[in-house]
Amino acid sequence: MNLRDDARALSDELINLRRTLHRIPETGLELPRTQETVLGALDGLPLEVGTGDGLSSVTAVLRGGRPGPTVLLRGDMDALPVAERTGLDFAADNGRMHACGHDLHTAMLTGAAKLLSAHRERLAGDVLFMFQPGEEGYDGARHMLAEGLLDATGQRPAAAYAIHVLSAGLPSGVFRTRGGTAMAASNTLRVTVRGEGGHGSMPHRAKDPVQAGCAMVTALQAWITRTFDVFDPVILTVGTFHAGTKQNVIPDTAVFEATVRSFSDAAQARVKDGTVEVCRGIAAAYGVDVDAEFLEVYPVTVNDHAEADFAAGAIREALGEERYVPQAQPLQGSEDFSRVLAEVPGAMLFLGAPPRGADPEHSPNNHSPLAEFDDAVLADGAAVYAELAARRLASAG
Repeated sequence: MNLRDDARALSDELINLRRTLHRIPETGLELPRTQETVLGALDGLPLEVGTGDGLSSVTAVLRGGRPGPTVLLRGDMDALPVAERTGLDFAADNGRMHACGHDLHTAMLTGAAKLLSAHRERLAGDVLFMFQPGEEGYDGARHMLAEGLLDATGQRPAAAYAIHVLSAGLPSGVFRTRGGTAMAASNTLRVTVRGEGGHGSMPHRAKDPVQAGCAMVTALQAWITRTFDVFDPVILTVGTFHAGTKQNVIPDTAVFEATVRSFSDAAQARVKDGTVEVCRGIAAAYGVDVDAEFLEVYPVTVNDHAEADFAAGAIREALGEERYVPQAQPLQGSEDFSRVLAEVPGAMLFLGAPPRGADPEHSPNNHSPLAEFDDAVLADGAAVYAELAARRLASAG
């Protein structure tokens, strides 16, 4: 199979699909226009297509010409609640944006379905295409798993792969991955401090929740640096802090939220209990009450070592040695593809896609309203998806 040349022939089609999706970004688990667009792009292919019951997912099964295992390929479809400021002629104008490149993932996975469909008779096994909504904090993968994703072909997948584009940090067209921990766990710490309000000129007659909340923020940072090994790190960033209505009024409550990232199950367990205890200890010292809640969002994304090595070799052979660089460290971002990898050996791959001519180290990052992605990576992304499935099935035979 000359999948790379076949993919190049699809390049204009994939670019058009990606830009169509980019104009109609949708967030959450319900993506009706996106789902309709994907179903239209898959129409006419020899696929067994299904849609989700409680979410706008699409699953498509390609039956190979010979019996064999199943390989799962995943692409996420949802956007972010970000107002786009790229100025592109296909930019979204509805207050949402494909700022994380999921429109590219969807187009590439659709391209892989077309490529593999053209060679269906030569495949020794089945390919399961997972078009997933709700990756951006809605746990869409968990919902798809609950609806029976892994049984779609009649047998559980032997391997699973996903590709995620990066608008910064990696040159356009270059892939990377690593065995073991690939991305962090994502958690949320929500804290409500309850004191007693009063006049700003007489703080001794009140119980100031702002002062206590600020002490909690700084104490959490100190506790982390003195508790966790730098080689098994934890990251805690307070993203919101809300309190009060006027500069001379001590409020009754203060509320803050933090994102907490960890890279191992041991660190995850320790930070879960420890952050809550720190907040309770500070509250006791300041004479206020506190409600501290630690919410586990996504677990650590762990690549199977053998599957990560297999994927790296497939990329080198299909595209050339220069198109793959090893990933030295895990990314601090998180992924609900971790749910799939907890059930099926596989690998999460990353593909550089900053605009041509841009400095990857200074390009706007994923999730920025200025993030732009290079359409030129679409054909090779589709080819790599297809190569991974075809080579994995051939190796099993």
